[in-house]
Amino acid sequence: MLSDLNSLGLVNLMNEKHRHLRQVTEMMWDEQSDIKISQTEWYIMYKIYGQKPTISDVSKNVTITRQATHKNIKSLQAKGLVEVSNSDHSKRDKCICLTKLGKQCCDKNEELVLQLENRISLTIGYENLKHIKGILQSDWGI
Repeated sequence: MLSDLNSLGLVNLMNEKHRHLRQVTEMMWDEQSDIKISQTEWYIMYKIYGQKPTISDVSKNVTITRQATHKNIKSLQAKGLVEVSNSDHSKRDKCICLTKLGKQCCDKNEELVLQLENRISLTIGYENLKHIKGILQSDWGI
């Protein structure tokens, strides 16, 4: 029976691992940077990396409220990580893009994530890591 596999179900196990991995990456970032970036701010930064979407588009494509999106964008702007400008297509819309510093932070954080992935690979084995990634990337039919 599926419940015999572990006392925690799949969703709870994935949530726990995700939470722990986010904490570890946040600690790794904090050890090497004076710029404090929340998980939600990282989420927004990665959503806009290499693009110049409207703030409205960002709000529609993230899993936080419109108000929270605006609050986080203001915080990112105050830290010099994003730039907000007028849209070319609409006087009402504002566009958002990463600054040079914002791109540097994303690139550095990606390096840290790869370092963590390498550490995980050394612990559980490359083939197991590859297998887990394959499973997570596959279509689960849900």
